[in-house]
Amino acid sequence: MNILIVYCHPSKKSYTFQVLERLKSVIAKENWNLEISDLYTSNFQSDLSETEYEREGFAKLDLPISEDVLAEQKKIEKADCIIFLYPVWWSDCPAKLKGWFDRVYSVGYAYGQTEVFPKMKTIPFGLVICTAGHPNAFLKEIKMAQSMETIMLEDRLGQRFENKEMLILGGTLELEKVMEGHFLLIEETVETIKKYFA
Repeated sequence: MNILIVYCHPSKKSYTFQVLERLKSVIAKENWNLEISDLYTSNFQSDLSETEYEREGFAKLDLPISEDVLAEQKKIEKADCIIFLYPVWWSDCPAKLKGWFDRVYSVGYAYGQTEVFPKMKTIPFGLVICTAGHPNAFLKEIKMAQSMETIMLEDRLGQRFENKEMLILGGTLELEKVMEGHFLLIEETVETIKKYFA
């Protein structure tokens, strides 16, 4: 089993980093192959360049794909499961992760397929894990949880994934009340992954 974690947080002092460390230890027990794409550590460029915009916006497939984008696409092609881990900032993922989708989901690869470029493979399972300050009940009450799920699962993961789920680790403004429950949910992610590969 090849697991790719696309991780997006700038600080190792964050709760999201603690979740990453717990997730890594849980996966390590399974002897699965784990690769982490740490977007801040690698200083992943989130903004489209002018050339990239022309390639995407006008489907100019003769324009080159950047090396950092090709590297991410290679990671995708090796993965059986991709986990996206990030904090919720202003009701969405950080700009750097949004930029990952903008750039890595390039035309001719993730959409608008042609015979010239290899099509992005369909990933068996995608798991979105995000940390959020507000409790899940409040996020559902104001319809924010549903909005985040629609954007991530139906648009960004979409038909590129056979199966997909989202885990919102809410209530982090009162971390001492939720951390134990969150870590139990992280432990359970292994069983969630396994059920799609039984």
